[in-house]
Amino acid sequence: MTTFGDHLATAVARYGPLCAGIDPHPELLRAWGLGDDAAGLERFARGAVAALAGEVPIVKPQSAFFERHGSGGIAALERALADAREAGLLTLLDVKRGDIGSTMGGYADAYLAEGSPLAADAITVSPYLGFGSLRPALDAAEAAGRGVFVLARTSNPDGGEVQLADRDGRSVAQHMIDSAARRNAGAEPLGGVGVVVGATHDHGLDLGELNGAVLAPGLGAQGATPADVAARFAGLRGLVLPAVSRALLGAGPDPEKLRAEARKWRHELTDARN
Repeated sequence: MTTFGDHLATAVARYGPLCAGIDPHPELLRAWGLGDDAAGLERFARGAVAALAGEVPIVKPQSAFFERHGSGGIAALERALADAREAGLLTLLDVKRGDIGSTMGGYADAYLAEGSPLAADAITVSPYLGFGSLRPALDAAEAAGRGVFVLARTSNPDGGEVQLADRDGRSVAQHMIDSAARRNAGAEPLGGVGVVVGATHDHGLDLGELNGAVLAPGLGAQGATPADVAARFAGLRGLVLPAVSRALLGAGPDPEKLRAEARKWRHELTDARN
């Protein structure tokens, strides 16, 4: 089976590392001339997917902005995920689910099982009921050739009170990264367990053994720059996926302007890395 790590490495080699967030904030819907309702949401999300296919390796819909519109919003998310699959565009669904036992298994069935209408190539998960609580999602992702991104050191300043807490001489965030690395050991070219480490602050974490991808949110509206990404993830063995949403999507609704903005971010990230 071709793994998520295989798919991601191939896509990044072809299109660069930019992860395009699809976050239908009410103000973005208005800026696109759309209503803040399920119909406007669907036009926004599917329009973004259509414009960005062939320009970025992966898109990251934020589930909360779809959920706020109830069943109509979920239907719009299903259609956007289907559009991305048909276009050959990888999807990372930002749901940040975390629970125990059969409940975590239910989330895994919803987002990672083959044939689920909400299945994505990867999802974000929260490990703060213990890394072991993620096993149903980790196992389901591995069985289906999909991926997960475990929250480690997130881009928001409040995360530090939990994520930087000391545990046996290491931070909780470092324990999460080390646990992910153990799941990825021996995988080629990359394991399917990534971590989320924000680009908005110096993280002080050892990512050298991760053997997976790092999702680095915070570009644009949250203040991080391509130079910050280059500096904070220098020397990483694996892939960094800098994520930008509002600063990219604000170029819409014109598809050509949206594609041009994606190319601009990609070039800036490449130039900063070099």
